[in-house]
Amino acid sequence: MIPARYQASRFPAKLMQDLGGKPVIVRTYEAAVNTQLFDEVYVVTDSEVISEVISAIGGKVIMSKQKHESGSDRIAEAVEDMEVDIVINVQGDEPFIDAVSLDKIIDVFKADAQKEIDLASLMTPISEWEEIANPNTVKVIVDNQNFALYFSRSPIPYPRDKEVEATYYKHKGIYAFRKRALMDFKRLPMLTLEAKEKIEAIRFLEYGKKIKMVETHVTGIEIDTPEDLDRARQVWK
Repeated sequence: MIPARYQASRFPAKLMQDLGGKPVIVRTYEAAVNTQLFDEVYVVTDSEVISEVISAIGGKVIMSKQKHESGSDRIAEAVEDMEVDIVINVQGDEPFIDAVSLDKIIDVFKADAQKEIDLASLMTPISEWEEIANPNTVKVIVDNQNFALYFSRSPIPYPRDKEVEATYYKHKGIYAFRKRALMDFKRLPMLTLEAKEKIEAIRFLEYGKKIKMVETHVTGIEIDTPEDLDRARQVWK
């Protein structure tokens, strides 16, 4: 499932920006299909414009019936009546997704015989302080089994003792959910921490869900700003 909102707050209409001759959302859809990992790939949107460009290439679209605050809410509505076990959320602004990283989070559920893990997601190491301090970069800290402890736009852990070595991880906005966890997300109201940070993954933590983080070294480019789009265009060339 690729949630696709037209009016992004930081970069309106970013999903319709040109990337190598096609809109960003089309590039992301094609990348997801080309991994050959999924039974079905859908774009879930409230935008007729996005719906039309995906339909024009023979893609599958689900139109949202309600207004949603997050991509997870949008996907939850779309899959509510579907017979599915695992749902993957690929952000519409990630045209450089790769099959290896996606396969890793799918494998989390194959190994989870007791079905204790509610969702899995990706993180990648970062080392430049400018990126670590950037509030547009969501950071995550994990326990010794790589279960998420917290997500933040602030640098976590805070480097009070600069002699202690720590790896900083950027959260990549790709999730794999058990359907039941996604339905819980839709039902449960937003709490304070999610509202403050504007990070939807925090809702799962606030309600005690277990998020398994998987490390990947494939960074890609998430298109959050016009500058990201410029970098993406250079990489595409």
